[in-house]
Amino acid sequence: MRMLIVTGGTGGHIYPAIALADAAKKRYQNIEILFVGNDDRMEATEIPAHGYAFKGLHASGLTGNVFRKLKALALMANCYRKTFSILKEFQPDIVIGFGGYVSAPVMLAAHAKHIPTMIHEQNSIVGVANKAVADKMDAIVICYEKCFEEFERKKTRLLGNPRATNAVQASFDKEYFCSLGLSLEKPLILVVMGSLGSTSINAIMKDALPSLDESYQILFVTGKNNDKEIKKELRKDNIFVVDYVKQLAIMEHVDLIVCRAGATTAAEITALGTPSILIPSPYVAHNHQFYNANVLVEHKAAFMIEEKDLNADILKQKIDLVMTNAQLREEMKKNALALGKPNASEDILDWCDEMKKVK
Repeated sequence: MRMLIVTGGTGGHIYPAIALADAAKKRYQNIEILFVGNDDRMEATEIPAHGYAFKGLHASGLTGNVFRKLKALALMANCYRKTFSILKEFQPDIVIGFGGYVSAPVMLAAHAKHIPTMIHEQNSIVGVANKAVADKMDAIVICYEKCFEEFERKKTRLLGNPRATNAVQASFDKEYFCSLGLSLEKPLILVVMGSLGSTSINAIMKDALPSLDESYQILFVTGKNNDKEIKKELRKDNIFVVDYVKQLAIMEHVDLIVCRAGATTAAEITALGTPSILIPSPYVAHNHQFYNANVLVEHKAAFMIEEKDLNADILKQKIDLVMTNAQLREEMKKNALALGKPNASEDILDWCDEMKKVK
């Protein structure tokens, strides 16, 4: 099989795409995979770092004033033309788009060449690129029931995010866990707001975390380069401050996670059944993290605190509510697992096989 995957812009698009590629390499003996993405965004370095061939295109989102939008349209048209050369050279059996504005011209070019096409929507609110090309796609994979409202149901399947499969396949690393100073004998609260962290939320955490029961151990992941100052201020034996953590390597022993509500995070915590307090980022397109979080809240798998409502007292109340009630945590775990899609990668690849047979 020859698989072309287009993705770009943010980790929320890129890492699920890499997860599917990794699963495809394990499944097929003679697979060839080519990634296409923006030539000036994180995928241009991140994807080759994972060992995959990469072709860069220069695209831009349809934002800003009319002149910027016209320039973006011209770049998209150029990407569309260049994609035909890539398709001719690589000859893919299937083209899969994971979103980001660079994906739209590539998916449309693949459709024009009658190559089987699939798009993957990670969030509960459909992205602009996927919405633009959906009518012409052969297959659409979604992660939330809500997306059935936007896509043609007969060619849409709720299969989930490949990162969910990564989460359940990850092994607990006892040595790494203990190297963080953590004990296997105490309840663990993980606080993490993404790789860069959040300055505003870090400030609230400095007030909230010291007031928590000292029988909990707290791993506070501050984000890149934010840990040194916070370590000076949070000098308590039960609080461990780091700027980064290999999250999946420790999740087996996390009793509660306080985190954002990005697509990858939601996929992982539902696959693992981890009780959560979600603080959706209000700085993302179409406020999609709020809607991602709301799905978990509606199914009683998580609590949500919007950033505008967040303060140390509210956070402490919510954490104490969960951590002092083992039955509540067990119910949250059960409800989260019911939402999870741990077989996402294999289910998506099964559908790819179906499409190849009917090509």
